[in-house]
Amino acid sequence: MTIRSRTRLERVRASVGIACLALQQIQDDLTAEDVDQAELAAILRELIEDTDPPGGLIPALAQLVTVAAQRAEHLEPDRDGDASHYLHESAALITDNTGARLLWVARALNPQGELA
Repeated sequence: MTIRSRTRLERVRASVGIACLALQQIQDDLTAEDVDQAELAAILRELIEDTDPPGGLIPALAQLVTVAAQRAEHLEPDRDGDASHYLHESAALITDNTGARLLWVARALNPQGELA
């Protein structure tokens, strides 16, 4: 491992740590006693429909996995797709299953839409 890759790995570790802290804050907000149906639905929508950056958390996570898959395609020794296939599949599952299901739940909790 080179110095550059250790530095990159350290940046990734720090970024993951920051993301985990942010997700913990969201979890804390979700467990607040005064969260009602409409607010829970709005929070779930934020995970998918956030406007900055476009797309929300779930699509951003799927994009991250897709980028890893694209990189794996170039690094696979036989270019047979053994590694990249599973990454592409994971990205699709995040988008298709997680994103869609969060939207369904948000609509079931509050079909009227977002909080004003």
